[in-house]
Amino acid sequence: MNSRILTCILLAAIAPVAATSCKKASPAPAPEAAQAKAGSGDGHEAHSDEGHAENAEAGEPSDLDRPVEELVSLTCEHKKKTFECDECRYETGFVRAPSSLTEGGLITTVKTERKKVAVPVTLTGEVRFDERRVSHVSSQVEGIVRATHVTLGDRVRKGQPLVEIESVAVGEAQAAWLEAQSLLALARRNFERLTELRKENISSEKESLQARQELETAEIRAANALGTLTRLGASGADARALTSATAGGRIVLRSPMDGLVLTLHAVPGETAKTDQSLATVGDNSTVWVWADLYERDILSVTRGQSAGRLEASVSVKAYPDEEFAGAVDLVTQAMEESSRTVKVRVEVRNRAGHLLSGMFANVKLYLPGTDEALAIPRDAVLEDEGRSFVFVHHKGDYYVRRPVTVGRTWAGWAEVKKGLQPGQAVVAEGAFLMKSDVLRSKMGAGCAD
Repeated sequence: MNSRILTCILLAAIAPVAATSCKKASPAPAPEAAQAKAGSGDGHEAHSDEGHAENAEAGEPSDLDRPVEELVSLTCEHKKKTFECDECRYETGFVRAPSSLTEGGLITTVKTERKKVAVPVTLTGEVRFDERRVSHVSSQVEGIVRATHVTLGDRVRKGQPLVEIESVAVGEAQAAWLEAQSLLALARRNFERLTELRKENISSEKESLQARQELETAEIRAANALGTLTRLGASGADARALTSATAGGRIVLRSPMDGLVLTLHAVPGETAKTDQSLATVGDNSTVWVWADLYERDILSVTRGQSAGRLEASVSVKAYPDEEFAGAVDLVTQAMEESSRTVKVRVEVRNRAGHLLSGMFANVKLYLPGTDEALAIPRDAVLEDEGRSFVFVHHKGDYYVRRPVTVGRTWAGWAEVKKGLQPGQAVVAEGAFLMKSDVLRSKMGAGCAD
């Protein structure tokens, strides 16, 4: 869904009036019409247009420059407390978030607390798939790609056809399987016939034993033929459904798991080789970043990891202003002789799919420091016209934005040098949504189209 439309939907959930800012801006009225409207008794319209202009000319201070006690004492032209008015509360920096949003996880709060300021160690690395969450599909026999049944990015189910391969070896295996099936059916009928005759003492015991032996031999041959087909990549269901009319030396490679088609290297007409992956299927919501750790940093990193969860952040050139939070989950036990480095594996959440396998990355490992500071999640800190602020829980469903001075940042945390007290509840998840509501007077027709 378009991100601007999604913002409009979420704004409507916070404050019903916010949905009006999602409509296209109306053409500016003529001066005469504006005067008539101002005198028509529609107090809200006059307040929205002329009131803001008067405030701007008078240099009225921002809500960030006024104490909360003053903001909650203000009254709007609707004869309500401004912060409680659905149409005016944004002027005081207040947002009303229904409990359904917090219960649903769209908005979460955390309390400010003192934390140790971590010391970063900067490394370089490469993004790779989390191999526990993906499967690589390849052909077990060399052949020609005849068809692809999916495209890159498709969501597939386990057992869904992916690629169709034609191979001489597959044709021979199919012929052997059909022959074994035919011989097995003949041996079974012969054994059943002699078994009935033996019951009536028409056939000898030797003939019955010989028929049993032939049946067992045919079953072994059929099992071996089926095993050959499945080792070449055919499913048991495909093999059992095979007939002389459908056997053409083709084999269908199917998805081994539910997931997305993350890579696809199969092109009809090209040769499929056994040492090449034709497709990768799985889940890339979590990825690995393999980084190179130099010998001088091994001791500090291993000590940091043994002390607990070692936080990390990852950045890539494609998204220069964004950092992806992660954690170290493995430090390998062997050094690469060519580079004299040890591999460190960082597990990173990749919900938006921005991190792609093969990307080069800059990695910061945050080692435990000795300094302490009052800290909040970095996602809680927002900006408006060069000023940093956070949303603080006021009471009930009400939140108000307050200015903060930010110091050092590390591993998804930010030091608060001024503006908050320990134990205050601030909005982390959903803070940007609240910002959109408070600043909707600046959005104009931003949600239009």
